[in-house]
Amino acid sequence: KTSSRVAASVKAKRPAKQVSGKGPAPRGLQSVPAKPAAAPASGKGIKKAGMRKAAVPTLNQSIKKGSRPVTARALNTPAPQAAPAKEPRPVGKIASGAKAIASKLPVPRVPRAAIAAVLLGVLALAAQFGLAGLAAKWWLGDVRAAGALRVSSLGLPWMAVSSVLRGFFIARRQVEPNVLSQLAEQTVRIGIVWAALERADALGWDVGGRCTAVLGATAVSEAVSTGLMALFYRKEARRCFGARPACRPQEPGKRLWDILWPVEGGRCLASALHTAENMLVPACLAVYLQFSGGRAEAVAQYGSLKGMALPLLTFPFGLLGSLSVLLMPEITQAHLRGQNGRLAALIDRMLRLTGYFSALAGAAFWVWGRPLAEALYGSAEAGSFLVILGPAMPLMYLESMVDGAMKGVGEQKAVFRYSMWDSCLRIAGVLLLLPRFGMKGFLFVILLSSFYTCTANTGRLLSSCGLPLRLWRWLGAPGFAGAVSAGAGLALRHLLADWLTGGVPLQLAAVALGGAGMAVVCFAAAWPLGLGEELRAVAAGERRHKKNVQKVK
Repeated sequence: KTSSRVAASVKAKRPAKQVSGKGPAPRGLQSVPAKPAAAPASGKGIKKAGMRKAAVPTLNQSIKKGSRPVTARALNTPAPQAAPAKEPRPVGKIASGAKAIASKLPVPRVPRAAIAAVLLGVLALAAQFGLAGLAAKWWLGDVRAAGALRVSSLGLPWMAVSSVLRGFFIARRQVEPNVLSQLAEQTVRIGIVWAALERADALGWDVGGRCTAVLGATAVSEAVSTGLMALFYRKEARRCFGARPACRPQEPGKRLWDILWPVEGGRCLASALHTAENMLVPACLAVYLQFSGGRAEAVAQYGSLKGMALPLLTFPFGLLGSLSVLLMPEITQAHLRGQNGRLAALIDRMLRLTGYFSALAGAAFWVWGRPLAEALYGSAEAGSFLVILGPAMPLMYLESMVDGAMKGVGEQKAVFRYSMWDSCLRIAGVLLLLPRFGMKGFLFVILLSSFYTCTANTGRLLSSCGLPLRLWRWLGAPGFAGAVSAGAGLALRHLLADWLTGGVPLQLAAVALGGAGMAVVCFAAAWPLGLGEELRAVAAGERRHKKNVQKVK
């Protein structure tokens, strides 16, 4: 019944091919019989009739969360669908990636993938925990880092399991689990860091103890996020899978390696280069600060940026993740089906909505970054980092979204190439600028890196999809709305000046009210510039999708 309804919406341009029982399913496509047929009564009859397993598409994309990839659909394949060998199959491309079809034919492969993730995570934990002392002494050159390395290793198994569960919900196109878990993770991390650093002086912690507390907060937040994802998965699996036994997917190894080779190769190389950068930054900062604190002050400044400012800058991206969950599978489907017009429209919508959201976030941090950092951490230095990096948030957020879209259209090798050049650029900038300019030089390196990766990835994506450059739609109009909201934020900051001089609750209340006022002003300014059009289109598409799911059910 499901197959016939989908097939009714497809006009076959040529007669359907006959499919033999032993032939492999088209790669990346889900094969569904156009018309149900009576299955043979015995197992031998089934084998003679040439039954075979259906295959779902591999959505070759990953969500960038920290530095860990997420493979979405390759581990969740539907159960075998009985069909005679001579039954025509005209709806393979239409059925590929459709949640309505997948919800009828699921197989619970996720537990096995989670077990494999736990094993790999535990192996990584054991290696890092055991080698932490040697790495701190001979690699980082500071034995105080050993505790931080050991504590951070406790989060590796949680990261691995969380990646599997996130991939499941991306394949299911479920927005709420990923968004809520990411927001909870960021909230827990920031809360623990704030509480630990507030009591660091009273407890007599040195720099090593503070770093251990920051990385311990990361490990705890990963565990909380994974627990929430597991609760969501339990509910969704009970509804979708039932008591059906697991079944081996169609050519899982080949389909996984097609994704993992370019993505994981780039990740490993980028991780090595980032490790080299993280080792060089304190050393080069120590040269600049040799007469004003030396290496201890360099580590403190670098920790203020990495442990305080950057988590706040990445916090709003959890909300933008819902847009990623909604659009990335659609982008991959349009690419697999060769729907160039729809693909260009989806990418244009992604860039436009990302521009508006990131412009508002950047304006908010530019206006309220210093009061927020002083209220949370009591650090004016972290607030200055937020003020400097805030206007660059459109580039940072566009870079992340475009990175995922490029993997969705099969440009993993280009992502790997640009990532490698970006890491080399950052290392060269660290070596040349930090000994002379200190943290100002490193902030310039971050801005230059964001500009390079954003322009390179976006240019490649537009060239691949045949989409012309539209600066006003993607940056001009969002920048104007962000500037208007920044003006409103400065006025609100002047009105709430008395609250900012009070205690921490009053300061946080002032920041919250000011941010809400800026959001209202930005929304009002951006609505006639195209934001309203895009939001209506997204809402209409989601309604159509839910309606189609209900019809199929």
